[in-house]
Amino acid sequence: MVLLRGLLDVLFPPLCHVCRKPVPEAGELHLCPDCRGAMTPVASPCCPVCGIPFGTEGGIDHPCGDCLTAPPPFDAARGALVFAGPVQELIHRFKYGHKVHLRRPLALLAVEHLTPFVRGVAPDLIVPVPLHRVRLRERGFNQAILIGEVMARHWGAPLLRDTLRRVRPTAPQVALSAPQRRENVRGAFSVAVPERVEGRRVLLVDDVCTTGSTLAECARVLRRAGVASVAAVTVARAP
Repeated sequence: MVLLRGLLDVLFPPLCHVCRKPVPEAGELHLCPDCRGAMTPVASPCCPVCGIPFGTEGGIDHPCGDCLTAPPPFDAARGALVFAGPVQELIHRFKYGHKVHLRRPLALLAVEHLTPFVRGVAPDLIVPVPLHRVRLRERGFNQAILIGEVMARHWGAPLLRDTLRRVRPTAPQVALSAPQRRENVRGAFSVAVPERVEGRRVLLVDDVCTTGSTLAECARVLRRAGVASVAAVTVARAP
C-alpha cells in the first residue's frame, strides 16, 4: 500500500491547496513552499493575554491597551497565523466554499504553531465556538467543530461538541465595528450542562479571531458555569 501510494504520488503529484501547483513532497499539509512561505506566523512581540501581534520588529511581549483597561474573561488567547494572504484564502474557501477537506491543513498548521501554548495551558476539555442552528442549517457544518476534531486528536483532550450553545442568532461579525461586535454577541451563548465543565480547564477553539468579542462572550458564560480556567486558540488572528 505504501509503495502504491508512493508510485501514485510520482505519477500524479498532489496539488497545493492554495495555488494548485504540483507538490511532489506534499506531506500532510499539501502546501507548496511558496504558499507556506507567504503565511506569517503570529510571533513576538504580541499581547500575552489576547495574542494580538504588534506592528513592530523586536521588543518584548506586553499587554495591549485593551487588555489593560478591560481584561477579557479568558486567561489567554493565541492565533497561529496572521489572517492574510493564503491563510485568509484557505479559510474563506473552507467556510464559504464548503471545501471541508481544508479543515485538516488548517488545523495542522495551528497544531504546528500552537502546541507549546496548549501544553502550557494543559486543557481538560476542548470546546468549539458554536453556530446557531439557523446558520448551521445554511452552512451545513460548524467549522470550529471540524477544526477542533483534528486538534483534539493531536492534543489528547476530549472535544465537547454541544455543551456550549448559541441560543440566539447573531448578525455576521465581518462588517461590524469592535463595539458593535461585542453588543452583537452579548447574551448569545449558554452552557447546556454546567456539570460537564465545572472545575475543568477549557480550551476554546475557533477559526479566526478578529477583535476577540466572540471568544470573550463564550469565556464569560463558561466562567459563570464554574470552569477553572479558559484559554482560546484560533487558526488565524487578524492583525
